[in-house]
Amino acid sequence: MTEDDDQELFSRKFQTREELLDEVKKFNESRGYVVSIKDSRKDRYVTLGCDRGGVYRDRRKTLITSQDRETSTRLIDCPFRIRGKKQEDGVWSLQLQNSSHNHEPCVDLCGHPTSRRLTKEESLDVEKMSMSGIQPRQILSSLRQKNPSLKAVSRTIYNMKSKIRTDKLDGRSMIKALFDELGHGGFTYNYKHDDGGHLTHVFFSHPKSISLTKSFPTVFVMDCTYKTNKYKMPLLDIIGVSSFNKSFYSCFAFLEKEREQDYIWALQMFSNMKGHSSDDLVIVTDRELALMNAIRVVFPRAKHILCVWHIQKNVLSKCKGYFNKENWDDFVSAWNTIVYAKTKEAYDKAWDSFRVLYMEKKDVIDYIRSSWIPYKERFGSAWTEKYAHFGNRASSRAEGAHAKLKGYLLVSTGDFRQVRDKISLAIDNEYQEIKTLLETERIRIPHK
Repeated sequence: MTEDDDQELFSRKFQTREELLDEVKKFNESRGYVVSIKDSRKDRYVTLGCDRGGVYRDRRKTLITSQDRETSTRLIDCPFRIRGKKQEDGVWSLQLQNSSHNHEPCVDLCGHPTSRRLTKEESLDVEKMSMSGIQPRQILSSLRQKNPSLKAVSRTIYNMKSKIRTDKLDGRSMIKALFDELGHGGFTYNYKHDDGGHLTHVFFSHPKSISLTKSFPTVFVMDCTYKTNKYKMPLLDIIGVSSFNKSFYSCFAFLEKEREQDYIWALQMFSNMKGHSSDDLVIVTDRELALMNAIRVVFPRAKHILCVWHIQKNVLSKCKGYFNKENWDDFVSAWNTIVYAKTKEAYDKAWDSFRVLYMEKKDVIDYIRSSWIPYKERFGSAWTEKYAHFGNRASSRAEGAHAKLKGYLLVSTGDFRQVRDKISLAIDNEYQEIKTLLETERIRIPHK
């Protein structure tokens, strides 16, 4: 750059403050220097200086010990200064106050934090992609495709996401903002807190989930999942089944613990939201005793089925050690004869034969008798095939729903608002899939 370039820049007039800032930054970056705002007053003036201006200030006010980590600073009190001022006619002009730098220009500016800042357009792109659940590294790759000279790094994206979250709070606490957004978004929600005012339970259901729940109110799978939030609270996930045999998220409840009273509160909220009679309700769970007791309290007339897959896994882990490879398959076959007996008479006959056949395996018989036989009416085909469960005798739907949810969450350190936002993305997508299936079936005509 030459002196003529300097004179041209300082003789120019700028229509807006933003135009002035943009041109000054571009001009100095082309010369190997980075400038930042040092002082400003709205619609009056703005002072720009080298980003290496100023001196380090020790805010800790403590003595440095050998155990402290080594620190450094880029500030070397560079004297460079430019002042922009708004004239009476509304345009902005520049005045050079100090043109000297006390350091050499940089060959590459990516080491300067100011050069890594995003433009307004890029910041909007980050916000849109974050709302779509795109990971920061993918956001960064997308921005670089648009701007190959982009100097931002992954930390830039994380900082921008944090700023977006803070801006959305608008001075509110996270909990206040959460409930405001739930209310304005048409969610059904409720919460509990302890005597100290700490939030202990949060229940919520998306408007689209409510619609699906009322449309398909018969079969629901219930299970807790973990590592979804930074508070380490278990998340009760209630999964519904549509007429296309497709799962959908019905509602969610963050619980303080997995106790019977916690489950009772969540199920009462689900019952209020669901609104239908529980006479035809079929609920599938694993053998979580606290949840089973809560179902009996809240839905005494519902048909409760225990997951046969979890039962098989438990029987495998407890009993396989008593058998060798040759007779293990015979044991599994005998046990399946009990589980899938079509009538009560066939069940009784299979159980009697089982006890006689393995009478020498006292520990095995005692385990089966104490752990599973008391719940025979909740997993045996002789009883469960009388219910309209539409083939749902396992909680694998919940496992799949948990996996899908974790795919949206990506991390387990989000707060309630972040988790709610990611859940809403998953619900929007599955709602559209079910709606598409429904409309597709309406326009199909049989060949015969």
